[in-house]
Amino acid sequence: MVAVIIFLGVVLVVLILGVTIYNRLVTLRNRYKNAFSQIDVQLKRRHDLIPNLVETAKGYLTHERETLEAVTKARTLAMNASQRASGNPGDPSAMKDLAGAESLLSTALGRLFALAESYPDLKANQNMMQVQEELTSTENRIAFARQAFNDAVTEYNTGRETFPANLLAGVFNFGYAELLASTESPEEQKAPRVSF
Repeated sequence: MVAVIIFLGVVLVVLILGVTIYNRLVTLRNRYKNAFSQIDVQLKRRHDLIPNLVETAKGYLTHERETLEAVTKARTLAMNASQRASGNPGDPSAMKDLAGAESLLSTALGRLFALAESYPDLKANQNMMQVQEELTSTENRIAFARQAFNDAVTEYNTGRETFPANLLAGVFNFGYAELLASTESPEEQKAPRVSF
């Protein structure tokens, strides 16, 4: 009888420990998904500002269609990558695709801004100055949101890899979550220079 009580006590302790670990992993996963949704909001804001930028620049950059088309194409790729990543934040391939697409968009915007420096009327345009300010603000918000996401993913990955959670993580499909790392060089990692 004592052996049965001890056995049931051990089973109860293991069960409570398992439920606690499972609930902690769910909480950590939901935190990084929430953190990604903050990135997603800022990326959408960034993507929504780009058509205004292109429309403003079109009138001044009549001979620079190639640059404007590159920005538009890069925006489309970034939006598609963002939608894929939103469906499964933390998925390694989705995060790498998103980082690459956003890097391509930053490069295209950088070329547009560098080109715009050659057009004094465009630099002085009130709409262009307003979009510049909003883009700079958005880039800063993206950087902060990315840091929060990466912190949440790191906490989740650490939680799922530590003992005894690592025993349950695989059983309940708590897979590895990818950080949203930048694919840019250190100089490109700075927010795009948008001074007019």
